Amino acid sequence: MMSKLFRSSLITSVATFMSRILGLIRDVFIAGILGAGQSSDVLFFAQRIPNFLRRLFAEGAFSQAFVPVMAEFKAKKDKEGLNDLISHTSGTLGALVFLITILGMLGSHVVTAIFGWGWFEEWLHDGPEGGKFVQASFLLKITTPYLFFITLTAVSGAILNTFEKFLIPAITPCLMNLCMIASCICIAPYTEDPNFALSLGFLAGGVVQFAFQLPFLYRLGCLVKPKISWNHPGVAKIRKLMLPAIFSVSVSQINLIINTIIATNLATGAISYLYYSDRLLEFPIGIFGVAIGTVILPALSRQFAKKDNDGYVKTMDWGIRLVLLLGFPAMMGIIMLREPIVRVLYMRGEFGLDAAGHVGLSVIASVSGLWAIMLVRVLAPGFNARQDTATPVRYGIISMITNICCSLIIVFPLEKYLEIDGGLGYGYLGLALATTVSAVLNATLLLCGLARKNIYHVSRSTVLFIIKLLAGTAIMSVGLSFIREYFAENIEAWASLGLLASIVYLSVLIVAGALIYFVSLFALGIRPSHLRGV
Repeated sequence: MMSKLFRSSLITSVATFMSRILGLIRDVFIAGILGAGQSSDVLFFAQRIPNFLRRLFAEGAFSQAFVPVMAEFKAKKDKEGLNDLISHTSGTLGALVFLITILGMLGSHVVTAIFGWGWFEEWLHDGPEGGKFVQASFLLKITTPYLFFITLTAVSGAILNTFEKFLIPAITPCLMNLCMIASCICIAPYTEDPNFALSLGFLAGGVVQFAFQLPFLYRLGCLVKPKISWNHPGVAKIRKLMLPAIFSVSVSQINLIINTIIATNLATGAISYLYYSDRLLEFPIGIFGVAIGTVILPALSRQFAKKDNDGYVKTMDWGIRLVLLLGFPAMMGIIMLREPIVRVLYMRGEFGLDAAGHVGLSVIASVSGLWAIMLVRVLAPGFNARQDTATPVRYGIISMITNICCSLIIVFPLEKYLEIDGGLGYGYLGLALATTVSAVLNATLLLCGLARKNIYHVSRSTVLFIIKLLAGTAIMSVGLSFIREYFAENIEAWASLGLLASIVYLSVLIVAGALIYFVSLFALGIRPSHLRGV
């Protein structure tokens, strides 16, 4: 069982890796065209709102509610009943999101005022940054329809995952990134407003992703006519599970949107600094955390339906070991190599040394919570697979409130009083730190909740495994600190290097760090067998 899950995770990880690489290439183009200032702040705002709603209504919450119910229907081997569930679920969710999309487009000024309050106040009082509110409202009219298409894509992907067809949903986001890259190369350079071209590429990505999955649904016999029925038994069950799951699964996204609201009250560039550092955070989460969480939910759902408690516990143990095996070194590696990473990925065109320094600081604060965010991807399915979404929602609300409180306590003193190298405007670091604190608290509450409900207890062997991982990560960090002294010490030194030299040096450091880490783990007694079976 563990070997099958490992293969599924590997397939999903490789496909997701391709998507994340293309995502980084997309961000490289955007950074070169827009830099980190007013234009990039507005674009990332206009994309973040529909992405937030996507996570709220589609990928996270919907998948966590839909997959267990669909697995239950599938276990009964009733093809007609299964297709009836798909028909009513897709039709009902699609109609709801279509209505939200239309309202969002018509009321884009209201949406921008709610989520971009700082910009709205500037516009209301004829402030110098009032133009951000006007442009963001216009771009939202273009980007909001993305929500409708990506929601249908999420429904299709959840169906394919339930049938253990993990590759297609995993490579689908590649198409989104390709559309954005194409708009950067073919349209943006020839338009007066590059943001308009990039927003069109964003919308096109949603349409293309949905169309791509349709033939594969047809082959499974699951491409059915959508029907609307709020009271269909399956839809009612999904609705009951989905409403609390919106909070429990989407806590990190809700935190991001709260950060966006606060960031519109900070200095220009705050949203962009957080976006670029968040992209580095999302890279390992997407490759490892999402991949493992994607394959673990159907497995746990099947084991719960079959009352296989022993297999359930082993699957949870396997997931925790694997995400921490990859999460700890990814966290420390990104933090220690932030200067060369920012130099290689972003420093070109409109993206200069000052922006690189700000993003580097944001990386430290953001990536510190990487391991916790990845752990949540495994722990939350431990509840959701049992169709218990009420418990995680309580933890999600507690974490969200903690994030808000920490943000308000930390952000504005940093913005007003912190001075680094003679510059002010570092409140965005408080937002990143608050998100990290919230993620750690959420993971801790989920783990304690599983133990309290006697669903899962961390075994002694897994505790020892984690201690060895921490030791290996510490050894890797010490080794990297010595090796990097032979290249460059800070962002100014890296900026003075040519792009090719920076790429070569960064590659050497990454390979060296990986070798040190895995050799250390081998010396500490960790073997591949510790992941094949628990």
